[in-house]
Amino acid sequence: MPQLVELKNLEGERSEFRRRAAIAGLFVLALFAVLLGRFVFLQVMKHEHYHTQAEANRISLVPIVPNRGLILDRHGTVLAHNFTAYTLEINPSLVRDLDATIESLSQLIEIAPKDRRRFKRLLDESRKLGAIPIRTRLSDDEIARFAANRYRFPGVEINARLFRRYPNGTLASHVVGYIGRINPKDVESLEARGLMANYRGSEHIGKTGLEQKYESELHGITGLEQVEVDSGGRAVRTLARTPPVSGNNLQLHLDLRLQQAAEEAFGGRRGALVAIDPATGGVLAFVSMPGFDPNLFIDGIDTATWNELNNDPDRPMVNRALTGQYPPGSTYKPFMALAALQLGKRTPQYGIHDVGFFTLPGNSHQYRDWKVGGHGFVDMHKSIVISCDTYYYQLAFDLGIDTISNFMRQFGFGARTGLDLEGEAIGINPSQEWKQRRFRQKWYVGDTISIGIGQGYNVTTLLQLANATAIIANRGQVFAPHLVNTIQDATSRTLRQVLAQPLRRLDFKPEHWQTVHQAMIDVNTPGGTGHRAFADAKYLVGGKTGTSQVIAIKQGQRYDASKIDERHRDHALYVAYAPADNPRIALAVLVENAGGGGAHAAPLARTVMDFYLLGQPVKPIDGPANRGNGSASGGGSGAERD
Repeated sequence: MPQLVELKNLEGERSEFRRRAAIAGLFVLALFAVLLGRFVFLQVMKHEHYHTQAEANRISLVPIVPNRGLILDRHGTVLAHNFTAYTLEINPSLVRDLDATIESLSQLIEIAPKDRRRFKRLLDESRKLGAIPIRTRLSDDEIARFAANRYRFPGVEINARLFRRYPNGTLASHVVGYIGRINPKDVESLEARGLMANYRGSEHIGKTGLEQKYESELHGITGLEQVEVDSGGRAVRTLARTPPVSGNNLQLHLDLRLQQAAEEAFGGRRGALVAIDPATGGVLAFVSMPGFDPNLFIDGIDTATWNELNNDPDRPMVNRALTGQYPPGSTYKPFMALAALQLGKRTPQYGIHDVGFFTLPGNSHQYRDWKVGGHGFVDMHKSIVISCDTYYYQLAFDLGIDTISNFMRQFGFGARTGLDLEGEAIGINPSQEWKQRRFRQKWYVGDTISIGIGQGYNVTTLLQLANATAIIANRGQVFAPHLVNTIQDATSRTLRQVLAQPLRRLDFKPEHWQTVHQAMIDVNTPGGTGHRAFADAKYLVGGKTGTSQVIAIKQGQRYDASKIDERHRDHALYVAYAPADNPRIALAVLVENAGGGGAHAAPLARTVMDFYLLGQPVKPIDGPANRGNGSASGGGSGAERD
């Protein structure tokens, strides 16, 4: 039997198997080494980094919007406060079909066309970042209906939000101002000032008035809440909380009852009034008529309402007391008299014979007095009492424009007063240099003449005029008028006084102040231009009437209000302070297109002063701006009718 031959090399195969197994084992070990190295890198070397990221995914930082500070009048009456309401909000980034979602929501909750328009506008402004309200101030029934259907609307939430409210509506609206939603321009401003972090979660910011000026005081400090969330982003529990700090409260000098009395006294007419405490510079009333309702702006004003306000010919959005610029008319004459006395150009006894007009030497052009035929002999006292134009034409000519301009600068004409509101107009205190800069023209002597009666290039604001009157009232003490009296700290409740120290003092001779004071007192006595308005007044008042031209009357023509468009008729002006022996209030009032100041502005001032000094009820002055004007003689360049 033949011997079998072994065909396999078993030992070689075993050796090859062991070699391959070793290689595979080494490969596996290498893989485990890599995994172990990666594990060590992630868990040891990068532990802090990934732990922080994990915590960030687990913990959400939720900003807590602070309560906005209150605004109160001098007696503690609330002008602006907050309340909580529920808002239906949509996060566009989490919604696939925005239009379909809104349609479905409208089946549950009423969404008016104005709500849709506002949502679209806010969507455009927000660039689709964050939640945007589609309905505010939901009722309990609406909240319940949505809660039952919440699962159908991913990206839609109901949130409790703080809302601002202005309980007095249009009353003092130009003082308080309003808040509005933060827009890209606001974001840019906040980032530039490094304040954006404090506005996380905030949706509103002050836009006008005190809400804007004192935004840093009213806003407060945003708080933070550390909330643990699950994988779906739902809150599980609160881990830590840094409470917000409420904004500080503002208490004003403004007396809301006086403000209301003044606004009611206008009786629907257009105009402005500023009343100041001469002893402190505190603003007691700040009226611009007509006003507007600031509550319209809180949720975002709709286009139709905005257009209605903007296109209203009475311009309710214009702050006439702050930005309105008007010729001061004859209310300028007491300041001209002070200039003449202080600069030695006139004595109280110096007089002229008024024939009813003034002419420049070598010129036939007549600058007419408001009274045809003139006033006869007129000294300084009489010039103020009966408001003689001719006296001040001559005086302006003798002083010269630059002398007048330099003197009037001391009373704040042509400069901002420093009132704590944004947007104050500067007015015009004209000079040769001003005209050259503005018009590239030289100043002519004829330009000076009308300046003497508060016309021509002469333009002031009611705020400047009231402040200048307060300077006369307190015989030279100059304050920066201010609305806010104290700021109450939200945490400590301590009061911080807004400084009321005088800026400077006009060191005029006492007898010069006395001359002008006595003349202004006699303006309101028989024979003076304001005597009818202050007949039988129970206090002594110093004042000056004025009539400010809107359009010029050609040489030789007579002023006839009935033949002039209502909006081109003269403005009525009056400045006053009382009690004259110890002034507690100084004011300036203007009634647009009403005519003579003695007939239409002085009675309004009397009503306001009676209320403030005596507590008498207000009786609005009847009639629209053009009622009772009739016709008056005037004519000539700069003719003035008081």
